Amino acid sequence: MKNNRGRTRAGASSGRGGRSSGGNRSNTAAVAEWNLPVTKNEDYTIEIIGMNHDGEGVGRAEGYTLFVAGALPGEKVRVKVISTKKQFGYAKLLDVLEASPDRVAAPCPIYDQCGGCQLQHMSYAGQLAWKRQRVVDALERIGKLRVQGSAGIGADAEANVGASTDAAAEVNADGSADLKANVNASAGAGVVNDVSAGNSSSTSESAGGLNTDNPSDSFANSADSVQNDAGAQGPVIGRGEGILVRDTLGMDEPWRYRNKAQVPIGVAEGGLVGGFYARNSHRIIDMETCLIQHEHNDEVVSRVKAIGRELGISAYNEETGRGLLRHVVVKKAFRTGEIMLVLVTNGRDIPHKDEWIGLIREQIADVASICQNVNTKQTNVIFGDETRILWGRDVIYDYIGDVQFAISARSFYQVNPVQTEVLYGKTVEYAGLTGKETVIDAYCGIGTISLFLAQHADQVYGVEIVKEAIEDARSNAQLNNMNNVKFEVGASEDVIPRWKEQGIEADVIVVDPPRKGCDPRLLDTILEMKPERVVYVSCNASTLARDLAVLEEGGYRTVEVTPVDMFPHTVHVESVALLVRN
Repeated sequence: MKNNRGRTRAGASSGRGGRSSGGNRSNTAAVAEWNLPVTKNEDYTIEIIGMNHDGEGVGRAEGYTLFVAGALPGEKVRVKVISTKKQFGYAKLLDVLEASPDRVAAPCPIYDQCGGCQLQHMSYAGQLAWKRQRVVDALERIGKLRVQGSAGIGADAEANVGASTDAAAEVNADGSADLKANVNASAGAGVVNDVSAGNSSSTSESAGGLNTDNPSDSFANSADSVQNDAGAQGPVIGRGEGILVRDTLGMDEPWRYRNKAQVPIGVAEGGLVGGFYARNSHRIIDMETCLIQHEHNDEVVSRVKAIGRELGISAYNEETGRGLLRHVVVKKAFRTGEIMLVLVTNGRDIPHKDEWIGLIREQIADVASICQNVNTKQTNVIFGDETRILWGRDVIYDYIGDVQFAISARSFYQVNPVQTEVLYGKTVEYAGLTGKETVIDAYCGIGTISLFLAQHADQVYGVEIVKEAIEDARSNAQLNNMNNVKFEVGASEDVIPRWKEQGIEADVIVVDPPRKGCDPRLLDTILEMKPERVVYVSCNASTLARDLAVLEEGGYRTVEVTPVDMFPHTVHVESVALLVRN
């Protein structure tokens, strides 16, 4: 869904040509003062030594660091410099002179334009190796933790070898980072210091990485990534020195894995269009198929657009605040086959509502719920506060493993159900449950992990600050007749100490925080509770590394980490870490 880089010559119309310079007079003066060895709009031939967390290739021209969208580690490429800063710049890929063995042709026809995928031009094996290396880099450079089998940067940030990057980082409270990086292109190469950036904003469901304006996070050369003991099974406590980082758990079929589509609607000469935003813009790319969406999601969106055109439904214009249809949201239950359709509208009144509902029911098989969400605010937030049922049930049902879940229009549910089962299975494995344990699930959400754990534990306590999520969690527990799980609304760092005062002692604490990582008070609470095991489920390798370092200082040892590929063909990676009390 982004940039077709399978070709050895980059398309001139590529949406991944890099970032716009947006220069001004003061910036021009600053560039002149910096006396840079490269010139904007000039071509250079460079070797790509790694990739940053955005999936951009990293190379050097005359000792100056350039970030190149579409370039892969190990490649020799011709690029055009399109913007410069004091210590790094961005360049557009013109030609691949020597291709990486990991380069493949992106199968998506609009990969050049769409902003949804970043790595379709990289082999899936290469993606998995790169994602593992991202986790290793974060543990070593941010957490200053030792990793088995790695060159071992740890506290010695000068012990870098080959085509990798030395980075020291401070992770801010919101999960962003301020980094200073040294990019070593080869032995004896120059060093770029003080590459820093500001804060980032989080995304709701895909994770991983630092500030997208910070190019120096997690450079990883997939060709050089260290492979661990692929044959080893289960946690290996006390095996050697350092953390065992396992191979990334990938998918047998890494396509068509998403169970939810959120499609912005716009207008063109032919009527309603819908698809995805072009990278770094609010320009809607119309599309009929997305190769990471379930096929039924594509079909539903296409039918809704066609019905909307037929009935003369207007599209929302975010500049004027006028027009009706803002987004089409489709949820597909993989196990049961049920479909929920949510029409996000700029107002409550829907012209031809009955006719629209009738045509949807007639043309879309397996639809079990048609909802309307009203959002009249001039915002890029998808959902408004009011949701109405237009037809059918208010929920659809699906399973993860043996656990059934009710999914409403607004409830959070993992978008890759196949890999979610893998992720939660690893979480249960690391918890080491025998049926006698008491487990606390912090950041429990709608209870997905809690209910998985409850099948193997004596008692599970889940805590979540979002009231609606706890209501869903309680409903899901009741749906599965699970009486050994209790949910409470509140901040984990407030609720868990109260449980301790009530005599509740946890053998295992599981945390699954947002991108910003654990609240420092929660980490203090864990250290005070002193469970035998802590299982950390992470969507951000950088904050994972930061928090593991805190727990290690407090008396825990990180035994192993398993990356899980929840979002193939994107730069995001999730991880599960096991810590035991010393």
